Amino acid sequence: MRLPKILVLLASAASVAFTAPAVQAQEKDTFRVGYVVYVGFMPLAYMRAEGIMDKWAEKYGIDVELIQINDYVGSINQFIAGDLDAVAVAGMDALTMPAAGGVDTSVFLITDYSDGNDMLLSRSAESVEDLLDSEVWLLQYSVSHYLLNRALDAAGITEPWRVKSVNISDAEIGAAYVTQPTMEHVATWNPIATEMLNSVPESTVLFDSSQIPGEIMDVFIAKTDTLADNPDFPKAVTGAWYEAMATMQAGSDDMMDVMASAMGTDVPGFQTQVDQTHFFYTPGDAAAFLDAESSIEIMDNVRTFSFDQGLFGQGASSVDAIGIEVGGTTLGSPDNVKLRFNSSFAKMGAAGEL
Repeated sequence: MRLPKILVLLASAASVAFTAPAVQAQEKDTFRVGYVVYVGFMPLAYMRAEGIMDKWAEKYGIDVELIQINDYVGSINQFIAGDLDAVAVAGMDALTMPAAGGVDTSVFLITDYSDGNDMLLSRSAESVEDLLDSEVWLLQYSVSHYLLNRALDAAGITEPWRVKSVNISDAEIGAAYVTQPTMEHVATWNPIATEMLNSVPESTVLFDSSQIPGEIMDVFIAKTDTLADNPDFPKAVTGAWYEAMATMQAGSDDMMDVMASAMGTDVPGFQTQVDQTHFFYTPGDAAAFLDAESSIEIMDNVRTFSFDQGLFGQGASSVDAIGIEVGGTTLGSPDNVKLRFNSSFAKMGAAGEL
């Protein structure tokens, strides 16, 4: 199941800004990292099982606990409240939840981006243009909603309001599409999307995330002052992550078994999702992506969509209300920077300095 990466921004979260806790970060030696069960985060299960995280934490004289959490939005709320020191999330959610709520947040590690795992499907349409004056069922304010928006933009549709999004939960959308022929168009992610295609073989993939490479990304975030006061913490996490990545890139059967089991599927099923995910296997590749000029354009698209959907909160008067530091550039207000892409730890890994 891709339940963990629900990438859901509930309607209530869209209209009510989160309040950042007043407690300041300080130097400490015990840390908690939260994650949910999603293909891009499953190396964490291997890091736990094989003691890789413990080994790297011991190297820096700290303790780092990796905690699997069943509720995605709940994990972000725990991070905002200070119950987690870092959490694995979608890049868009880092902006629209903690950052938009006033929490100065930094991306210190990027794990992957969706490279076909997210899809816009139809049982009747042959092109995105055929969706005009129709309904598309999806989880609103999620990356599925974002995918639809980008599909319409790529198709040159200048009247996006002519395609109506209808909200449905990730838990319901798969069965509903299979059993209700009147539900013609949907946007969702794997493994739900693949199950839909197998069950309704006349379905067509109109658009998928491979057409917007890098835009649906998964990252680790921490509060900016946590990283500043405790630099050994992100070093340990980053070092452990890339040790696991090297094992995964080498094609370890044992690692695939552990990750597939943690995800509740078999190895072939897990491999299908891996094949539609672009992992950053080396810290050099990750650092290059975080600093790339293309990442500036990606975050500009993400922030524009988020503001247009009201996900910056009621007090935001423009898309520039929140500042984003990415690729050496500040998008939006330089006086209210709340999301920062920090490539320094990936660069340390690439230089052998972790």
